[in-house]
Amino acid sequence: MKVKIWAVRAAAMLLAAAAGATAAGASADAAVPDRFGFALWSGGVVSQAVPAGTSVTPGVPGRWTVKFPGQGIVGGVVHVTAVHDALTSPNGRFCQAESWGPDTSLPPNEIVRVACYRTTGVLDPAPGFSVQFARSSGGIGGGLYGYMHNNAGCGIIDNYTTLGFGTTCAHVGVGQYSIAFTGLGTPGPQDGGIQVTAVNPGAAARCKVASMQSSANGQFFRILCFNHLGALADNAFTSTYQYKRSLYGPAFPPNRFGYIWNVPGAGPATTNYNSVAGGNGLGAGPPVWTIKYYSLAASLPGNSQATAYGTSSSFCGLHRPWSAAGTDILVTVNCFDNAGNPINSGFFSSYSSQA
Repeated sequence: MKVKIWAVRAAAMLLAAAAGATAAGASADAAVPDRFGFALWSGGVVSQAVPAGTSVTPGVPGRWTVKFPGQGIVGGVVHVTAVHDALTSPNGRFCQAESWGPDTSLPPNEIVRVACYRTTGVLDPAPGFSVQFARSSGGIGGGLYGYMHNNAGCGIIDNYTTLGFGTTCAHVGVGQYSIAFTGLGTPGPQDGGIQVTAVNPGAAARCKVASMQSSANGQFFRILCFNHLGALADNAFTSTYQYKRSLYGPAFPPNRFGYIWNVPGAGPATTNYNSVAGGNGLGAGPPVWTIKYYSLAASLPGNSQATAYGTSSSFCGLHRPWSAAGTDILVTVNCFDNAGNPINSGFFSSYSSQA
């Protein structure tokens, strides 16, 4: 059995930075986000949901419709992560967004369609995923945040950054994309965190992060997308970058959020952030990694997402639903090869509370 070692990295430095972000951003966060919602769908039950009344309705086995009441708006981005204990019920599975947008209700609801697949490319009806929707507008100070929704050819469908700068996307090969959040400058060489989700209404697909580079000019990433066979394939995707802000945009409040990059092994201290404790703990895998988001359990509900990192066709998800352990939040992540077998892999993990 592996011995799990917990560490908080650069806590004092990051706590000081968090205090600074609080002062800079506390008065201006009303516009970020304009609308948002998140939910956990596990065992046929909706939990950890915002806003109240969020529902998940099964459709064709392997497809679900999520309704976020009163949050309907054009644009924004969706992130979806499978929740699946593949040690108990092999093999691994992955989930993706199919579409999202407002319905015709007054006020409109946000309708998000989610699909989950086995590695064979067959829809999987097991009820386990975490989903988040967010849409923002207007500039804001204190931390950095941005998102993109790109089509398969790298055309930008929607984008946003807290500083009002543009984003770029270059299609550099089949299933290969270079994206940039220009103007969101940090010291580098890697700072913050990112989440990526495949968007495809007709076929199994998954996307991941292959490289990350931070500089004073912005944040730069290489994104790879694959079909269920593990071959590179052009595909639409969403991406969200966060630096001392929650994954859905605001900061202080919410006062409890964090992110971490597993390379494997914890990445630079500037990619391991906790708004309360400074840094987070990473328990060594494989087959299951456990992230301790220290002191973030006081304002449930919350939401967690995970995205694989690396250049292979491997993918990652949540092993089980996140849970509170005293004052901490425990998030478990597992990663798989193209056949769904547990493997060692890098990943990005993020957790955000509602307040």
